[in-house]
Amino acid sequence: MKYIVLLGDGMPDYPLPDHDNKTPLQIANTPNMDFLSKNGITGGIKTIPDGFPPGSDVSNLSVFGYDPELYYTGRSPLEAASMGVDLGSGDIAFRCNLVTLKPVMNDLVMDDYSAGHISSEEAKELINFLNSKLGNENYTFYPGVSYRHLMVWKGGKENMDLAPPHDLTGKGIKDFILPRRDEIIELLNSSQMLLKNHTVNLKRAGEGKRPANSIWLWGSGKKPAMPNLKKMYGLEGAVISAVDLLKGIGIYAGLDAINVPGATGYIDTNYEGKVNSALKVLEEKNFVYIHVEAADETSHEGSFENKIKAIEDFDSKVVGKILKGIKGYKKYKVLLTSDHPTPLNLMTHSSENVPFAIYSPDMNGDKTISFSEDLIKEGSKNFEKGFEMMEYFVRG
Repeated sequence: MKYIVLLGDGMPDYPLPDHDNKTPLQIANTPNMDFLSKNGITGGIKTIPDGFPPGSDVSNLSVFGYDPELYYTGRSPLEAASMGVDLGSGDIAFRCNLVTLKPVMNDLVMDDYSAGHISSEEAKELINFLNSKLGNENYTFYPGVSYRHLMVWKGGKENMDLAPPHDLTGKGIKDFILPRRDEIIELLNSSQMLLKNHTVNLKRAGEGKRPANSIWLWGSGKKPAMPNLKKMYGLEGAVISAVDLLKGIGIYAGLDAINVPGATGYIDTNYEGKVNSALKVLEEKNFVYIHVEAADETSHEGSFENKIKAIEDFDSKVVGKILKGIKGYKKYKVLLTSDHPTPLNLMTHSSENVPFAIYSPDMNGDKTISFSEDLIKEGSKNFEKGFEMMEYFVRG
């Protein structure tokens, strides 16, 4: 049996008053996802346990089959694994975004949590520069993909209350940083002074692009201890994503983390490369987890048009191609789902349950009409402990 997880990050949403109170999933043209819904077992998953932040770290742990209450230690340690950074017992990892801050009155506003989706090449130059200036026996900066990077603090402080930058879009940061009198505010201030006149930012400004004029540290945590998926569910294979977070979960789960050229985590990502890599994995292994970030990113931007495009591209370029590519196997199961809603009007994550569809050619499906948030009420299965869904997917 082959097992394929297709996860569209941040696809679920709220009804939109300007669009007949329909959600983007209800508006988008998604014949392949609708096929899975009509012919599969459907329902809802509570991916965010009560009391946990509605992040992709917590929610994807749930989808992978890990109880966040047992295994969640923070976002950044997962990203560190993907980047090949082995954390020591006293190390604290932080997500280090490159962001654009804009002066407004006597405050700085979070103008762009991604610094205009800065290229990985530009970002690498900036992060390496910061490491040469701010790195020492305590702090080390590691370049990642686009705006997403890593900072490791040896012997650092745990449980620091640090807001994700995408939650602050359009908001002043003064209230979030002025109360701090610690190393974090010192690093933020130092980065702003160093990045202001860097040649990369001067060039970006000359081209009309947003400068990466500050870092933003968040998502801190220690290295987790997780059993692998082979031991838990008999699964061996790979995770395919542009995002270090997902690759890191996969590595801790005992999976290969496939690096697909041109996978950006945005609407310009290499969908074809992801699908081809997944099908190649299935030639030898029994499991692949394909994560596509684009709908989440466009939701953080508040762009209705781009979110519709992201959902439709996921349907045609990933779901449809996978369904066509696996027809040669006698036995297979496909799980289609998301990790959390990212409502356009919030421009950040929320913690409501997400829809899912599980399809296998030999099953009797629920015959639900289309893949949308309605499946949470209309489907036959609901998992209030989200991590239990993987057990059902594999053995149900």
